[in-house]
Amino acid sequence: MSNVEVVTFGCRLNACESEVIRARADASGLSDAVVFNTCAVTAEAVRQARQAIRKVRRERPGARLIVTGCAAQIDPRGFADMAEIDLVLGNAEKLQERAYAVTPPTDRVSVADIFSVHETSAPVVADRRARARAYVEIQNGCDHRCTFCVIPYGRGNSRSVGAGVVVEAVRRLAAEGCGEVVLTGVDLTSWGADLPGAPGLGQLVRRILRLVPTLPRLRLSSIDAAEIDAELLACLAEEPRLAPHLHLSLQAGDDMILKRMKRRHSREQSLALIASVRAVRPEAAFGADLIAGFPTETEAMFENTLSLVEEAGLAYLHVFPYSARPGTPAARMPAVARPVVKARAARLRSAGAAGLGRHLDAQVGRTVQALVERAGSARAADFTEIVFEGEAAAGAIVPITVTAHDGVRATGALA
Repeated sequence: MSNVEVVTFGCRLNACESEVIRARADASGLSDAVVFNTCAVTAEAVRQARQAIRKVRRERPGARLIVTGCAAQIDPRGFADMAEIDLVLGNAEKLQERAYAVTPPTDRVSVADIFSVHETSAPVVADRRARARAYVEIQNGCDHRCTFCVIPYGRGNSRSVGAGVVVEAVRRLAAEGCGEVVLTGVDLTSWGADLPGAPGLGQLVRRILRLVPTLPRLRLSSIDAAEIDAELLACLAEEPRLAPHLHLSLQAGDDMILKRMKRRHSREQSLALIASVRAVRPEAAFGADLIAGFPTETEAMFENTLSLVEEAGLAYLHVFPYSARPGTPAARMPAVARPVVKARAARLRSAGAAGLGRHLDAQVGRTVQALVERAGSARAADFTEIVFEGEAAAGAIVPITVTAHDGVRATGALA
């Protein structure tokens, strides 16, 4: 039983790192403490973190409250000024056992310059009880400077975990019976650019699947559409153990908005990429991050993003109402009225629900190999969630015949 509670905000990478935080904090001897692992991607995420901190302090007046994560890295003094907080840790410090030492520090803020960090480790998260899925962080940071994004200032420049370290981590997980490993990072497709010889993500995927033949399934987390290399496309075509599911960081479907975002792909290139993947893996399913109401976005520009959902056949959407982040170029651009932003986000979510419905319609009648996540619930290789009848152990990959769906998840029975 852990002596430390970790409250996580934001991305999957944060969730992975929260497991490492819990282990490091426990090992340090810390007790009766709550660590808030924050997100800075939107103003709302920061507001929610502050609200949660105040709530916990009211409920647990004697607990030690520590705040870390991207919001703390970007604005450490802003959090240190909160009377509720005992300690502020940066993104590099949060993974170090010594940062949680019980002895009170002389300064309530321990946040280094994140751009001075030039290497990363490979924290791994696995539910050893269920043995269903584990996440391996292979990359951190980002070298790009999209006009809306503060994440590089929270995570620093891109840095990669060496291929040998990644392979060994995956090999250990496979040996423990893990059914699926997910490679994750801030800018996953930039993996290798800072390593000797500048290998690409496709080479790493190929190496993992070749050297760990006992791994049932490998999945990629969110990736940049502009950086998919030829070897990765070849892996999708040739490696059945690589999940036919890509979540793309598209952000918009209008070329002018993409240019103002300083993205490195066009609408046409997004559609071409999706078509090229489907040509080699027809069963592939796609998700996407999309921003509604980016500054200067007209109704016609928004319609280009809205229509992309159906044209690209997107099944899984993450929709973000645009949120101005201090210090970013986009924050100085002419803003779209908040009611319009919220309305456009709602329309995008509605389009996403319709896209998921179309995807689920296509699954009915199929028999798919699905990873059992817990009793009665499994996930197909294309990320379809399936509620099923029958008995199967968590972590097993079993055949399930899909019989129906409720618009959100499929239902079926063991084949």
